[in-house]
Amino acid sequence: MAEVTPSQDFLTQPDGKPVVPGGLNVLTILTFIGSGLGFLGVCWNFFNAKKGIEAMENMINSPQFDSMPAFAKKFYTPEALELARKAYENRIPITLIGLIGIGLCVYGAIQMRKRKMQGYYMYVIGELIPFVVNTILLGVGFITGMSGLIGVAFAILFVLLYTMQRKHLTEK
Repeated sequence: MAEVTPSQDFLTQPDGKPVVPGGLNVLTILTFIGSGLGFLGVCWNFFNAKKGIEAMENMINSPQFDSMPAFAKKFYTPEALELARKAYENRIPITLIGLIGIGLCVYGAIQMRKRKMQGYYMYVIGELIPFVVNTILLGVGFITGMSGLIGVAFAILFVLLYTMQRKHLTEK
């Protein structure tokens, strides 16, 4: 067992390499998982946007629509259909910005695992850019849907959790 001296930093191994603190370790692993799922989601939306519009139009025009419960009909409003059309028309910039945001989050997480403060800033930028650009391209309506609200909630939660871990990061 290695002997620990009082002057040894508890966040370094005996050979001097930094140890990733537990909370930061968990957050970065969750970021890698979330970024992978986000990548799949961005690709799915790019390739299936037209199918989504067609499915929504078919549901609205189907005889089953009138017998649907009121809460289910709220998912098939004219505003939701217009939002889906705008997303389809802007799918290339939305996809590119989504991929850039994912890349910045992954890069930021990697840098934070190295205990670098620049990783925190990259992560925050990676979380914010897609929301800002989507708001410009699609309007605020994209946030009001269930997936938009969940996305905003997770982004805010992770930024706050990473903010609490900044004490472990250095400016170097």
